Amino acid sequence: MPASIFARLYSTLSAAARPARDEAEAFDNHVLASILAAALTEAATPGARAIDGLGLSQAELGRLVDRCFPGYAAPELVGFEPARPAEEEALLVDLLLAHRSGPEPVATWLATLVARRAMRPDHLWQDLGLNDRGELNRLLACHFRSLHAGNTGNMRWKKYFYRVLCEAEGFSLCAAPSCAVCTDFNDCFGAEDGLSRLAGLRRRVEQAA
Repeated sequence: MPASIFARLYSTLSAAARPARDEAEAFDNHVLASILAAALTEAATPGARAIDGLGLSQAELGRLVDRCFPGYAAPELVGFEPARPAEEEALLVDLLLAHRSGPEPVATWLATLVARRAMRPDHLWQDLGLNDRGELNRLLACHFRSLHAGNTGNMRWKKYFYRVLCEAEGFSLCAAPSCAVCTDFNDCFGAEDGLSRLAGLRRRVEQAA
């Protein structure tokens, strides 16, 4: 069951984390543990590799684990390089790097991690293994402050990223003259609801009890 695998991996990573010096660092540890656990959960599928779900080079991933999770043995992350990013992913990495505001090297790592996870099919907060959209908002407000501040209409984050990228290239993502009259309004601004991996697991346990 993927949710139970995720829960086990998240718990193991959290236990291996370097003690946080403050609440902000504790949140970063939570975010990074969630992202790593999400990619490692995917790697439980035959033929999948965790590093392909992260996008970081072997060297950078090693630095991340050594710095943030020194007690974690990660054989699944050793000996490989990730698949090369597609063009849209590379553009998103550049966008995020251009808006970095959080402490380094975490913000740089997150630029690559968020871009790679954004290529997954669910809401971005779910792709990252987070508990809800609020945690994603907090992540972006801390580490990519100016980008976060630009999303004044609370647009879905993947849609907003693509809008910014398209505007930078000089064209519009949609044909409607304004969001207010667009027939696809809910696709861009609708609620990003759903269950996190841990909440889904909790519900299934309660239903079985």
